[in-house]
Amino acid sequence: MDKIGELVNGLKNQDHNYAYQCLKQLEEECGSSDAVYSYFEVFTEMLHDPNSYVRTRGISLIAANAKWDSDNRIDEIIDELLMHVMDEKPVTARQCIKVLPQIAASKYHLAECIIDALETANPQRYKSSMQPLICKDIQNALESIKRDQREI
Repeated sequence: MDKIGELVNGLKNQDHNYAYQCLKQLEEECGSSDAVYSYFEVFTEMLHDPNSYVRTRGISLIAANAKWDSDNRIDEIIDELLMHVMDEKPVTARQCIKVLPQIAASKYHLAECIIDALETANPQRYKSSMQPLICKDIQNALESIKRDQREI
């Protein structure tokens, strides 16, 4: 198995520190090449994992591969992805919200549905301690996406 394949397999490792290191290395690779994009289906499957850490890693890697998405795979799964704006775990929701501007920047034709998901999100479903954080994340993501749209 190649190095990238080993890192992808490591994303579901029970040792969360190891899995996080795999994520960081894969994200770094996405910054310079499309070598990780061939594992896109794995990342899509991770969206449905019962473990919120695994879901978060899948979300992050889908976003990291947005610029390489010549097959429009994100277009096909955008509704699945946007469900995580209000993930059952607020930390996963926050991570999803934070990477949406990255997706919108590469997939500008999806910006409107991303904006809609953010504007209709209901942070009141979370504990009061998390609500202001999620509201701020949504506000920051919306500002970033709208700013990028103006520049197009």
